[in-house]
Amino acid sequence: MGFMDNIKGKVEDAVDKHGDKIADGIDKAADAVDEKTGGKHGDKIDSAAAKAKDGLDKLDGKNDDIRDTPGRTPR
Repeated sequence: MGFMDNIKGKVEDAVDKHGDKIADGIDKAADAVDEKTGGKHGDKIDSAAAKAKDGLDKLDGKNDDIRDTPGRTPR
C-alpha cells in the first residue's frame, strides 16, 4: 500500500464517520457567505454548497447522499 492509498483510506474513513458534520459545516459556511453578501448571490452559493456536498459524498466511496442533508435554506 502506497502513501496515497493510505491517505485515501483515511479520508474515506473520516468522511464515512463524520460526513454529516462536514456537510453541516458546508451549510454554515454557505449561510455565512450568503449573509455577508446580503443574499445577492444566493443561487450561486446554493449551487456551490450542493457541489461541495456531492463531492463529499463521492469521497467516501459510498452513495449515502450526504448532499441531501437538511440545513441550508435558500433565501
